[in-house]
Amino acid sequence: MGVLRTLDVDEVLKRQDSGDLKRTLRGRDLIGFGVGIIIGTGIFTLAGVEAKNHAGPAVTLSFVIGAVVAALAALCYAELASSVPTAGSAYTYAFATLGEIFAWIIGWDLLLEFALGAAVVSRGWSGYLANLLGLPQELFGEEATVNIGAVLIIAVLTVVAVVGIKLSSLVTNVLVIVKVAVCVLILAVGVFYIKASNLTPFIPSSQPPPEGTDTLHQPIVQAALGLEQSVYGIAGMMTAAAIVFFAYTGFEALANLGEETKNPTKDLRVGILGALGICALLYIGVSIVLTGMIPYTNIDVGAPLASAFDDVGQHWVGALISLGAVTGLTSVMMVELVTIGRIGFAMGRDGLLPKKLGTVHPKWGTPHRVTIGGAVLIALLAAFIPISELSDMVSIGALSAMIIVALAVPVLRRKRPELKRPFRVSFSPVLPIVAALACLYLMLNLDVLTWIRFAAWLALGMLIYFLYGRKHSRLADKTT
Repeated sequence: MGVLRTLDVDEVLKRQDSGDLKRTLRGRDLIGFGVGIIIGTGIFTLAGVEAKNHAGPAVTLSFVIGAVVAALAALCYAELASSVPTAGSAYTYAFATLGEIFAWIIGWDLLLEFALGAAVVSRGWSGYLANLLGLPQELFGEEATVNIGAVLIIAVLTVVAVVGIKLSSLVTNVLVIVKVAVCVLILAVGVFYIKASNLTPFIPSSQPPPEGTDTLHQPIVQAALGLEQSVYGIAGMMTAAAIVFFAYTGFEALANLGEETKNPTKDLRVGILGALGICALLYIGVSIVLTGMIPYTNIDVGAPLASAFDDVGQHWVGALISLGAVTGLTSVMMVELVTIGRIGFAMGRDGLLPKKLGTVHPKWGTPHRVTIGGAVLIALLAAFIPISELSDMVSIGALSAMIIVALAVPVLRRKRPELKRPFRVSFSPVLPIVAALACLYLMLNLDVLTWIRFAAWLALGMLIYFLYGRKHSRLADKTT
């Protein structure tokens, strides 16, 4: 069938030496990029939001669960990234193993994940900047009719992303140093204000959701089994794990940089696993400090960490946290813009999107057209749509992509057993199947409305694929 046609793996590997994208990145650059995109919304916002709304102190366990699932998926990513290092990552892996239609679905999902993620973060950045500098909320806050701050930061970072990947990595690495330093400060100071009473009970008993919560906001697994809606308890902890999972989704962005890495077989696995490990430790530590400093019911969801330190009289730490949030969210947006460019570049090169998107700038060596086009879409979303309406969709796109990547590992081993694999997943196919099932389980803990929106996005994507992508694919001529 035409929709199941696959890319030749040897052709994908030849792209590494085509010279289209410049090889300038090392393992330390990839770790910087990974930490840059992972540490952001999760540590500065989501930990407090999910502690108060769903999990209580058990949000720490939610981050542990998210880290375990992300690690399983990261191992699968690392094998594929080291054996097939190329722009497009999960999209290209699916194209080379499962078929064109699966590749399109994954590419479409990833564009959703990173575009919405960048829009969410840009609005959060705008709000933190307003808080730090006392800027007018009607222009920079969630109450703004047009969020000027979000649009301006996307415009500035788009210029940096287009001018060059090396400049992007330098900017990101500087921002990462500042951000990690602030996280260490949170741990070093906050640990002295932890009260055991705030951590008891560690997993609060299940409770009915707030009045007025409808079934569309119920986890789909609860709705499917006919269970009563609840928050906290084990169910609340799992819902929080599904939501905070997107805070770990930076590592797969690194796999998109395979064609720009000097030694992809070594540096990709170092970058992916190294960045994930550093970020997991920081998330878990900050979650314990936050829920130990103040009762989870008193957490300010607008600025959880800054307000927690204000409550214990450490206002100077709160100010530094706001500064760290601004720098941290900047690095997240930078990497998401770079990633969107590389995914669009790969899809355009393969003909599933217009081929002009699959070209690079003659001077800067970056996919400028798709980067700028993606930035315009992100700016429009960020300008007019509140965070609450954007954020719910981010995790489901990432999790669906990771399921495909996990399944691609045993498929590629069966199809190309002789392929050089510098990094191999142990216990295949068992571990990849476990990774896929774990991702699916987290998806089932997302609410019904998120699934409806996800289905609508997929339906739009399939319409575009059958009307354009299938006919213009570079493999179309080979199957006619």
